[in-house]
Order: sequence, then C-alpha cells, then structure tokens
Amino acid sequence: MNDYLEKYKNIAVYGMSANAAKPSHTVPMFMHKQGYNIFPINPTAEDIGGLKVYRKLIDIPEQIDILNVFRPSEEALDVVKEAVERKHLKGDIRLIWLQLGIENEEAKALALKNDIAFIQNKCMYVEYINM
Repeated sequence: MNDYLEKYKNIAVYGMSANAAKPSHTVPMFMHKQGYNIFPINPTAEDIGGLKVYRKLIDIPEQIDILNVFRPSEEALDVVKEAVERKHLKGDIRLIWLQLGIENEEAKALALKNDIAFIQNKCMYVEYINM
C-alpha cells in the first residue's frame, strides 16, 4: 500500500465532503497538505477547501493515479464501473482505494479484471502516517 502512496501523487476523491467534520473532508485535505494533488468529485459543491470540484470522474482533465472512494459499499461497484470506463478512455487510474469501512468484492473483481489495483477497508490517512 505504501508503495502506491510513494509512487503516485494525483488522487481523485469520489464523495469528498465540504463538511470539515467528516473524514471524507479531513483525509483528502490532509493528503493535499502532504503535497498530493487532490481532485474532489461531488455533485453538490463548487469548491472544497480551495480545490475545484468536479461533478463526475470523467470531467477531471488531469491524469489520475489513485481513485479514493468515500461512498457506501453498495455504491462501490458503480464507482468502479465509472473508473473502468475512464481507464479505457484516458489510460489512467492505477489504483482504486475504498476507505475504511467500505468493501465490495464485485467492485474488486471488476477493477482487477481491468488491471486496476484495488485496496478496500483501509484509511489512506492511517496508511500514510504509518509509512
């Protein structure tokens, strides 16, 4: 896991929250402060923590290395389907990371079938500080 965080710097965050009290805000903002490029995906916000927000994964013009997911487990498969579609169109997304408490084996199988590494039920913040 730590290899990914050392190698990749562009992280799209699916479900990033504007609410500073939620982990879906604090974790990506922490990663941003560590020098990572964060691209929030949220259909209801324009700006989160000074970062431009995108409505959909495909809307992000920059290369994405990691897709960090803060959505319920039952929505993970649809998110991975979007990621696979983007990978076929743009050739990016090396890793899909489902945050702590989020797991979906169908989503994992789809990601791996499309040569996208997959981590689930792990907190990116915790993994980073333990590197």
